[in-house]
Amino acid sequence: MTDDNQHGGGDGTGHEHVPSRQRRRFPGISSRAYEHPADRSALVALRRLSGFDTVFKALSGLLPERSLRLLFLSDSVRVSDAQFAHLNTMLRDACYILDLEKVPPMYVNQDPVPNAMCIGLDEPIIVVTTGLVELLDEEEMRAVVGHEVGHALSGHSVYRTILLFLTNLALKVAWIPLGNVAIMAIVTALREWFRKSELSADRAGLLVGQDLQASMRGLMKIAGGNHLHEMNVDAFLEQAEEYEAGGDLRDSVLKILNVLPRSHPFTTVRAAELKKWAASRDYQRIMDGHYPRRDEDKDTSVSDSFRQSASSYADNVRNSKDPLMKLVSDIAGGAGDLGGKLRGKFTGQNGQGGQSGQGGQGRPGTGGPSDEDQ
Repeated sequence: MTDDNQHGGGDGTGHEHVPSRQRRRFPGISSRAYEHPADRSALVALRRLSGFDTVFKALSGLLPERSLRLLFLSDSVRVSDAQFAHLNTMLRDACYILDLEKVPPMYVNQDPVPNAMCIGLDEPIIVVTTGLVELLDEEEMRAVVGHEVGHALSGHSVYRTILLFLTNLALKVAWIPLGNVAIMAIVTALREWFRKSELSADRAGLLVGQDLQASMRGLMKIAGGNHLHEMNVDAFLEQAEEYEAGGDLRDSVLKILNVLPRSHPFTTVRAAELKKWAASRDYQRIMDGHYPRRDEDKDTSVSDSFRQSASSYADNVRNSKDPLMKLVSDIAGGAGDLGGKLRGKFTGQNGQGGQSGQGGQGRPGTGGPSDEDQ
């Protein structure tokens, strides 16, 4: 394990001119080190979706990737030592820290909406908008660049490209009766995976920037704009707590409906997930130099990955404060009175109405609340 300020001059891989600030480097790191278990399991579910393999193989040969590259080359600004040099430095730094041998091309695209993406089938391309470059400071932007390099290292760019293509295709065939039903099924599954992959890439961004507060500020600015003096990270995280725990089952259903059309998780949720991971033993082990290596990937057990994903989901359900997840946990634990619990959750009550109390004080038979319900 080395610090990148010890890396001087060129090393033949294009990682010269890295910043002087001390940051840990992770030679040979596997993307498994930072990938969210839900990312891996959602990708497995996506690959098992009926018809996905056929669509994937067909599109892999038909997608106009050369056209895509020419489009950015002709109508965006390519990052280099001569253009957006500070972004070029961040990009090389991120690739050096995560030990990504080939630095992907990076473009700045004129768009006031803050956004960044990593796309491409054969080789990844990173694109950031002017809105994002103007919104974030250097350390916040470093986390974003690391986020996109994490996508590249994980091989996410292939599926992201297919998602963009299918989304546009679904809009074009929407007028055909049932023409976009199959496409939208795959798009929905792709979006579910991509939301989970964003949690993985946020972790990669933290490994590159190694500044949790900068990562938090960046997410907060994406949610609320460039008014940092008007915002507070702790209060922002409290929103995530309120979002998860608040309401009843109706709100849980609305949360699901709200997130379905999105390619990214809600920003407060991302911030809370990243802070939780930064405080975990897994993150500390990586920072101490103990992490899965790329040369071990071929020996990785698929069944072990399944077990890890299942264990992660079980922990999330067990520890979640969301009303629906708490109900699922109760059912899994063999809790009785399912009908009463469902009624209570959907009405915001605790489901104990109608039970008779001791000594006739519970008004049996009336269904009215006992003293315990007041």
